[in-house]
Amino acid sequence: MIPKTKPAADALLLEIARTHFPSIETLETHNSDGLDFHDVAVWAIRSALEAAYEAGRVAGAKAMLAATTHR
Repeated sequence: MIPKTKPAADALLLEIARTHFPSIETLETHNSDGLDFHDVAVWAIRSALEAAYEAGRVAGAKAMLAATTHR
């Protein structure tokens, strides 16, 4: 089971998905093969994963900076 993320993280994930997979309108489950499954190229998956990784790296760096400056 995928853990529920924060609303800001959900919005970022949806933005990444929409950028790399234009046919995806939502990341919510519809219990419909036509809406829940998409044919995508492996290079698009790689690009989306790289964008998500980079977003996480930036968020982590910002959190570390905030933690060190608020001591």
